[in-house]
Amino acid sequence: AERTERPGVAIGLVWTPTGGDVLFVEATLMADHEGRLILTGMLGDVMRESAQAALSYVRSNAERLGVAPEVFEEKTVHLHVPAGAIPKDGPSAGVTMATALTSLAANRCVRHSVAMTGEITLRGRVLPVGGIREKVLAAHRAGIRTVILPLRNELGLEDVPADLRRELNIILVDTVDQVLERALEPPVAPEVTITAGG
Repeated sequence: AERTERPGVAIGLVWTPTGGDVLFVEATLMADHEGRLILTGMLGDVMRESAQAALSYVRSNAERLGVAPEVFEEKTVHLHVPAGAIPKDGPSAGVTMATALTSLAANRCVRHSVAMTGEITLRGRVLPVGGIREKVLAAHRAGIRTVILPLRNELGLEDVPADLRRELNIILVDTVDQVLERALEPPVAPEVTITAGG
């Protein structure tokens, strides 16, 4: 909860050779006329491609996602996946990266009890991934209460123990918009200052 109390941080679920695990994705923006994408955290080629696709999706749909288009103008985007000494790769972090980027750009926090997995396309579809049983078990172990999974992974839930499925709110999605609708906190209303008339 503490790590997601600021916009720009989302919790993903990954498969490792030793089982599932939770993974934090952090995003930040810096003034830079070159407008680069910096990726850190020992990310492999597939995960780097997911990051590029996530950024392209958010930028090309900015207005509809509640993001001012100028947010990205002359800015470098930095995506970081902590635990940098551990190599990370695979396609399943696409939705997490898109959520972290939208959270940052729209200034909306990600719900602290939500974790997710899924690959994305440039058109915003959520594609199935592997290791569903291990990822759901990892979410439960970490105290996560809501898990967002690709709709096309629904059959994989049969491998998850029934009692554990009952303890979790499992949401199946087909689009990135459905992920964001369930993962992001409502926008914070701007403070209204009332001054006495003269």
